[in-house]
Amino acid sequence: MDFATIVGLCMAFGLVIWSITLGGSLSGFMDMPSVAVVIGGTLGALLINFPLPKFLAIGKIITKTFVFSLDEPGVVIDKMVKYAERARREGMLALEEDSENETDEFLRKGLRLAVDGTDPQLLEKILETDVEQIENRHSEGAKLLGMGGTFSPAFGMIGTLIGLVNMLSNLEDPTQIGAGMATALITTFYGAVLANAFFIPLQGKLETRSKEEMVIKTMIIDGIMAIQSGDSPRIVEEKLKSFLAPKVRAKVEQEKEKAA
Repeated sequence: MDFATIVGLCMAFGLVIWSITLGGSLSGFMDMPSVAVVIGGTLGALLINFPLPKFLAIGKIITKTFVFSLDEPGVVIDKMVKYAERARREGMLALEEDSENETDEFLRKGLRLAVDGTDPQLLEKILETDVEQIENRHSEGAKLLGMGGTFSPAFGMIGTLIGLVNMLSNLEDPTQIGAGMATALITTFYGAVLANAFFIPLQGKLETRSKEEMVIKTMIIDGIMAIQSGDSPRIVEEKLKSFLAPKVRAKVEQEKEKAA
């Protein structure tokens, strides 16, 4: 569970609501036609822009910004070093049992291919293709959220224009102009909040998570290739540590010293 996403959303919407209550009441910002225009229009535009299966996956895409499971780099390095030690000591076939017990699906697939004696170039190509496809799926999900961030302010403006047209067509009672203007502007408010407190931040979180996962996947590929080529556990460890930022590398080394 990503608590940062939850806390961020609560802060963004909470502070907006708090600022509204300081200057008036929430009831003044409640307008169902405006909600229908912004949310309905945004979802409709997304449905036009994306194929139905991808649009229907929006729930899963949003869920991934809240619930995200990924091994820490230090954990991945420890696994690969352990496999390298066993392969060096007992041979690649000794990793067959490890491949069956491995919880990471991508790593399990790589180990199985390596144990089966797959040509190194073919093995690397297969795993890299898997990574490319995963990255493409992540990119499509982030694009969907990004387009939501583009469409919602636009439909907020459309709703405002509708409100202004309705207001200007009924100017017999000047006392109603202020209320009409306020109602017309609410849709712009809805669109801006929906884009900047929901769609765009979630897009950024999804892109960040995708980059983190791609780094882990690349580490796994390099680790498997190093093990298959017969590199020593020490070399495998140093190769994988090169993916880490200096601070993260220092943290991994400290954790290893404590465990020893």
